[in-house]
Amino acid sequence: MPKDKKLAALIAGSAGETEAAFYQALQEGDIEKLMACWADEDEIICVHPGGPRLVGMRAIRLAFDALFSNGTVRAWPEGVRKIEMLACSVHNVRERIEILTPQGPQHAYVIATNVYQKTAQGWRMVAHHASPGAEQEPQEVSETPHILH
Repeated sequence: MPKDKKLAALIAGSAGETEAAFYQALQEGDIEKLMACWADEDEIICVHPGGPRLVGMRAIRLAFDALFSNGTVRAWPEGVRKIEMLACSVHNVRERIEILTPQGPQHAYVIATNVYQKTAQGWRMVAHHASPGAEQEPQEVSETPHILH
C-alpha cells in the first residue's frame, strides 16, 4: 500500500480519531502523519497562536515544518466540546502544552477550535485556530441548563 494511503487508512474512522492522530503527530514531530490529517482542499486554514492566517496545504505544511525544526510540540487536547453534524464536526479544545524552561517542564494552555469534514478519504481537518497561550488553565464559562421539574 502506498505511504499516503497507509496514513489515510489510519485516520478514516471518525473526527475524534483524526483529532487524536493530529495531536499524536504533533507530539512525534511527524509532518507526514500531521499533513495526512488535513483535507486536500485549497481553502483549508490554520492559525497558530498569535500568528497569521495560513491558507492552503503548502502554507500549512511550511509552518509546521518550521515549528518542527525546533522540536516536537508536546500538546494534549483536554476539555473537548463537540458539535457534530452529518459531514462536519467542530471541536473546541483546551490544549495543555508542555514547555521546557530553565526550571524544568512547565505547562501553558491554549484554546483551539478544530473543524473536521467528512471526505471520501474519511474525516479530515479543514480548520485549526488556536488562541494565544496562557500560563494558567483558562476558566470555562457556560450557561447552567434550565431544568423544569
